Amino acid sequence: MTSDDDLVAAAKRGDSEAWRELYRAHAGRLLLWLETRAAAAGGDSAEDLAAATWLVAAEKVADFEGSSSDFAGWLFGIARNHASNARRRAGRRNGVVLHVDETVPGHESALVGEAWVRHALATLPERERDVITCLEVLDLDVAGTAQALGISAVAVRVARHRGLKKLRALPPPESS
Repeated sequence: MTSDDDLVAAAKRGDSEAWRELYRAHAGRLLLWLETRAAAAGGDSAEDLAAATWLVAAEKVADFEGSSSDFAGWLFGIARNHASNARRRAGRRNGVVLHVDETVPGHESALVGEAWVRHALATLPERERDVITCLEVLDLDVAGTAQALGISAVAVRVARHRGLKKLRALPPPESS
């Protein structure tokens, strides 16, 4: 058993320090991913969705089967379900929020690049956008992405290929 597997096992036993470590390891990526879905989630903020995700994870961790590398996929799967349920409750489907909350003077070119990436991802179909976000932004592996999105590993690879092909066809960002 690796130390990460020990961490998951300790969390399953209710070890609060193990939970803190798991939270530190996954909270930032989870929140980032949920921010891409929050606008479509019917007014539920990414923070609310993340809190609900962690609550369910704490309640259901005893049922979790797998290694620590499977934990991220399991956690993101819970988050996906919460975001989907919130979107259904709202009765609407919107795209990715295209705003930047904070600006740093002198970093305009980075902001242009970030805005272009957000816009480019928003042009993709939902599955391709989610796959590329999980693989390239959140750094999940194919198996974790498949588990998080509830699709097969083959479907992940196909969606990644199609999405990257569409992104390559887009014009580059305009520099100012």
